[in-house]
Amino acid sequence: MVQQAVLDRVFAALADPTRRGVLIRLGEGPATVGELTEPAGMTLTGMKKHVQVLEDAGLVVTEKVGRTRQCRLSAAPLDDAMAWISFYQRLWGRRLDGLDAYFPLRTDSKGTGE
Repeated sequence: MVQQAVLDRVFAALADPTRRGVLIRLGEGPATVGELTEPAGMTLTGMKKHVQVLEDAGLVVTEKVGRTRQCRLSAAPLDDAMAWISFYQRLWGRRLDGLDAYFPLRTDSKGTGE
């Protein structure tokens, strides 16, 4: 199972709409921090802070290229989060399916369930 600290950082990073927007943008390909700043309508310093949170969570990898910092996606933490979500989706699906034995769906003569 995935380490809780890793998931905590990933989900905390994904909780912010600006950071989700950065990930969507980086899904199209690498971008500099400056390029990420323009559509978000924020300062370079503000965007650097968001990129740092994403980098700390392992969702983004940055590399210094000349005077700019190039950002690109790193899929492994998203894969870990999806594995965690899928595990609990299957778990709760089985538990909810098991309730059918105790509470079968009753329908009226029309089959509407009312």
